[in-house]
Amino acid sequence: MTSLERLIDPRFAFDNPVTVGLVCVAVALIALGLVLPGVLKKAGAIQAELADEVFVRSRSWVVLALLIGVPILLGAAWAIAGLFVLAVLCYAEFARATGLFRCFRVTVSAAGCIALVFFAVLDHWFGLFFAAVALGPPVIAAVAITADRPDGYIQRVALGVFAFLFMGAGLGHLAYFANDADYRPMLLSLIAATQLNDVFAFLCGKTFGRRKLIPNTSPGKTVAGAVGAVILTTLLIYVLGGFFLPDGFTRYAPHIIGLGVMLSVLGQLGDLMLSSIKRDLGVKDMGTTIPGHGGLLDRFDSLLLVAPAVFHYVAYFRGVGENQTPHLITGPLLGLPG
Repeated sequence: MTSLERLIDPRFAFDNPVTVGLVCVAVALIALGLVLPGVLKKAGAIQAELADEVFVRSRSWVVLALLIGVPILLGAAWAIAGLFVLAVLCYAEFARATGLFRCFRVTVSAAGCIALVFFAVLDHWFGLFFAAVALGPPVIAAVAITADRPDGYIQRVALGVFAFLFMGAGLGHLAYFANDADYRPMLLSLIAATQLNDVFAFLCGKTFGRRKLIPNTSPGKTVAGAVGAVILTTLLIYVLGGFFLPDGFTRYAPHIIGLGVMLSVLGQLGDLMLSSIKRDLGVKDMGTTIPGHGGLLDRFDSLLLVAPAVFHYVAYFRGVGENQTPHLITGPLLGLPG
């Protein structure tokens, strides 16, 4: 597959069986979520309020699945563009909820650093990507000085750096997977596992949960839910994990198990991180973009911690995009080696 085919050619969308399987499972689960609540409500098996909530959430997932899945299937360039839009919208939610949007210089400089990160991703220039992530915080801090307002400087810069690192650099690491020839099953597996990790925690908590995990931060989270999610998500990654690392389960089984544990733990911590932010702000949700879910950050908070860790984990053991042509944009323009 050439770089151009990877970027914009959808003909290879279903070459990998993992992609086919994940798409089929996603369609089946969403269809089940749309039909089953009504059936159970008519049978009197569940309360009408719960059935309506599940239906609304499932209907929202139809839209989310299309917005997430279609760009990934169409091509890497579309996937990167879609994740850039997601990063910007999540950043906007955070800026609005925290009041960061009132600090023009910090808001614009953080947005510019996010754009630079995603440009580096699209260009497949890892050196620029690494530099943008590392230099973003000092750039934001330096630009904030020009406002000549020492009062509140620390808070403004801290909010800007936090937003850049988690919404920009965090999702930027997720987007960088699109530079790999096998990016489709990589991205779909990672996103699906992270979202199912939330579902596993909810179901295990409702079924077995007694002891609260950290009640002041998230009263609904339980120890049983957290442990159950780690076990089930690790099993899921073990099933899919032969794709992530070469030579399948036999040689790299401990690495795949480690990946599953890391993904589950960090996914839950990402969710709890946003819960801490919302309780600090005194709000229930970060937005109302997604009916039944809240805002985009409420739905994708787990990925903010998962994506960078999984990227570097997979890059260490397997590599990401190493056999693909770098400097796709800057190579022709600046004469950089491709």
